[in-house]
Amino acid sequence: MNIVLASASERRRELLSRLTENFTVIVSDFDESSVEFTGELENFVMEIAKGKALDVLDKLEQQAIIIGCDTIVAIDDKLLGKPKSKEEAINMLKSLSGKVHQVCSGIAIIDSFTGKISTDFVTTHIKFSQISEANIIKYVDTGDPMDKAGAYGIQGIAGIFVEEIKGCYYSVVGLPINKLNSMLKGMGVNL
Repeated sequence: MNIVLASASERRRELLSRLTENFTVIVSDFDESSVEFTGELENFVMEIAKGKALDVLDKLEQQAIIIGCDTIVAIDDKLLGKPKSKEEAINMLKSLSGKVHQVCSGIAIIDSFTGKISTDFVTTHIKFSQISEANIIKYVDTGDPMDKAGAYGIQGIAGIFVEEIKGCYYSVVGLPINKLNSMLKGMGVNL
C-alpha cells in the first residue's frame, strides 16, 4: 500500500516515520489563503488539511493513502501563522507570554482506492510562562521561529517557555500521531 504525506515539513516526516518507514512525500501546492477563517479553528485546519491532500491526489499517477495535515496557533480568537518578519515573530511571542493559547492540528486522509475522505482534529492548550523581551529577542535571533506557526517550536529551544500543556504534544509539533494512527485504522489501514 502506498502512503503519501502531503507536506514539506521535516517534523511531520519524522513523526510519520514513527508509524511507518514506507511512505513518500509529495509537497502540496494548495493555496491555504483560499480557506476562509470563520471563527471555528477546528473546521479551518481540517479544510486546509483536506485541501493539501486533494491537491496531492491530483498529482498522483498511482493509487495511495494520502495524508494531509495543518497546524495553527490561536490566542483570543486570533490566528498566529508563520511570522513574515522578526518583528512579527517578536509580537506573536509577546502575545503568548504568560497566557494560555490553543494549537490545533487538522488531519485529512484520502483513500484514492475508494475515494473515502476522513478528517479530524486535535486541540492542545499550552500555557507559556512570562517571557522577558530580551529572551524573546534572543530566541527570534536564532531564526528558529520563522517557519513555525505561532513563532515557536515546542520541540526546540522554545520548549523552555512552556509552563503547562493539556492535550497532545505531537499535535503541537505538527502531526498528532495517536489520532492519525486511529484514523488510519478506522479506514482499514494497518501500518
